[in-house]
Amino acid sequence: MANVSVRWEALNLTIALTHRAEVMENPLQTYLLGIIISICGNVLISISLNIQKYAHVRQCQRGSKPYYTSVVWWGGVLLMGVGELGNFAAYGFAPASLIAPLGCVAVIASAFISVIFLKETVRVSDVVGGTLAITGTYVLVTFAPHTSTHITAHLVQFYAVSWHFLLYLAIEIILFCILLFVYKKKNVKHIVVVMLLVALLASLTVISVKAVSGMITESFKGEGHLQLIYPIFYVMLVIMVASCAFQIKFLNQAMKMFDATEVVPINFVFFTASAIVAGIIFYQEFEGLALLNIFMFLFGCLLSFLGVFLIARNRPKAKQQDANIIAMDTVPGRRHADKVQPEAKTRTYGSLADKLMCHRAGKNDES
Repeated sequence: MANVSVRWEALNLTIALTHRAEVMENPLQTYLLGIIISICGNVLISISLNIQKYAHVRQCQRGSKPYYTSVVWWGGVLLMGVGELGNFAAYGFAPASLIAPLGCVAVIASAFISVIFLKETVRVSDVVGGTLAITGTYVLVTFAPHTSTHITAHLVQFYAVSWHFLLYLAIEIILFCILLFVYKKKNVKHIVVVMLLVALLASLTVISVKAVSGMITESFKGEGHLQLIYPIFYVMLVIMVASCAFQIKFLNQAMKMFDATEVVPINFVFFTASAIVAGIIFYQEFEGLALLNIFMFLFGCLLSFLGVFLIARNRPKAKQQDANIIAMDTVPGRRHADKVQPEAKTRTYGSLADKLMCHRAGKNDES
């Protein structure tokens, strides 16, 4: 029995050393490639959001066909797809704990593109927030872990059964169940509860996205082996799709209950934090990193969070009723209007409703 135990420990040690050997010091060009792809993807996303916003405003002003019949709107959707594809590819070249915080680039770019493209007003908080976010991005890129791994199916399997990840996964499942019970059964509709549900799902999304992207990247390398034949690839693919779908569901519920100025910065902070924790625990991205680097990386993230908060704060919020709309009860000649033929009355109310909807759409777009 002793010999069997020794052999088993030796086998585990051999496997661990083999996978450690797959950890490589990223060549500078590969590391920079991941950063550049992520930044370009986030800029494309911000441009696409402004294009879609422009299409909404234009269609509402014209009062013609629905927005989804607009070629401009579909162009924005297509551009967003390209941007998200770029973010997906970036995970195959750079650490997940670095790619996630770079999402602040989309917030910064969107704020300044809207000034040029949609003629929105530049606020002092936009300039200060943009400066802080850019500074934070530079700091975290400089001090982020510059090591990555060849993401192979064997490595993903090895990480997936490690005790620290299994413990982390168990804690996540317990927290998710508690929050879901509080949200559904206790009817606690607090923004932090909803955003924490999204963040817990985002942690699994980041792990699975990096695994899928990394295995695809490894498969198409000249010296790489095909990774798509292993079951773990499809397991991660299913986790990625499912976690993304439920994230969208909870985010949509949050957008219905709360204003976008609250949802956007809180979601960015929670998503980034969960992505960093996922990268540290699953992919062990901070292993061997100097304490100074860790501190400066976290400081860069904090600056980015503060910058996003300043950009998003005090944005115009959607109102349920506009103060400029005069109540029908106070309109002179109301009693006379009640005698108007039903079809004419319907046309009058319909016109007022159309204008009110356009006005609210413009308010919503600004937020």
